[in-house]
Amino acid sequence: MGVQAKQASWPMVVLLIVAAVLWLKEHKRDVVAVISGEEKAAAVDGRYERFEDCQWVDSRRNDGDSFRVKFPDGRTEELRLYFVDAPESAFKTYGKGRNNHERIAQQGRDLSVSSERAVEIGVEAKKFVHDQLGKQSFTVFTEWDDPFGDRRFHAFVELPDGGWLHEELVEEGLVRIHTKGGDVPGGLRREGQERHLEDLERAARSAGRGVWSR
Repeated sequence: MGVQAKQASWPMVVLLIVAAVLWLKEHKRDVVAVISGEEKAAAVDGRYERFEDCQWVDSRRNDGDSFRVKFPDGRTEELRLYFVDAPESAFKTYGKGRNNHERIAQQGRDLSVSSERAVEIGVEAKKFVHDQLGKQSFTVFTEWDDPFGDRRFHAFVELPDGGWLHEELVEEGLVRIHTKGGDVPGGLRREGQERHLEDLERAARSAGRGVWSR
């Protein structure tokens, strides 16, 4: 009877082993993510995709708050930063009599400067972003939100030192806090981030950096 019991138990053991292997295979990515911290963005609300080793792509459309990025899989997309709006970096005239002059004037009013000074700040912001991203890889968090249908996707950009690009632009006095916000991946919720950016802006004003210099 003892031998028969042992023989009868083998199929059950095999089934348990197979089940364990299938479970590990199915959940391997989740297990690795927990160990490595790969799913840091998902810790907030599960909506962001995280891409390491992204690269800056030169383009005439690049600006202080939107720019083209090459992803690790080789595709190129245009990103728009959450929370911040850099002034336009040039006065432009488009077809059918359209131009960006009123937009620049509005940016200038919000920053308490002339349109001409707003454009100067836009040029500085554009250069700052290029200097930050043009010579090193960086990490992008995005949920592929394209509110204006122009294939410019809202994103957070994390720099190699762990800083956030949109925060550094505010610290340097190169943008206004304006446009859509979001929960920071693995960090502050939207409302807390807004308050933090306002604190950074007040510090930039006090230090006379960027647009706040007089």
